[in-house]
Amino acid sequence: MPLVLIEFPADDPARARQFWSGLLGIELDARSAEQGEGWQSSGTPTLGIHARGTGPGDTRSLPYFEIEPPMTDALKRVEQLGGTVIHPGDSWSICKDSEGSPFALALAGALD
Repeated sequence: MPLVLIEFPADDPARARQFWSGLLGIELDARSAEQGEGWQSSGTPTLGIHARGTGPGDTRSLPYFEIEPPMTDALKRVEQLGGTVIHPGDSWSICKDSEGSPFALALAGALD
């Protein structure tokens, strides 16, 4: 399950973009409508920035792990192993592990 994306919520997205671009020497471009709001780099793993919000993936950094379909099987494994599914989806889902740490699962190619 390779790490394909890590997102960072930001109170000041412009400042966060400048920080991560400068630190890692990467460009953060506006996301497409399918990718959601914010900016992200190209390559793997991808780094994303978005305005901080109140949703399950909007308050903390969030790693996305790539999985093979079907998503439903992966979400069943999350629950069987003591985790929680917070936001189920067809292409990507937000979960918490057995200790309450948030993470996301994304179908292969869903974040391209």
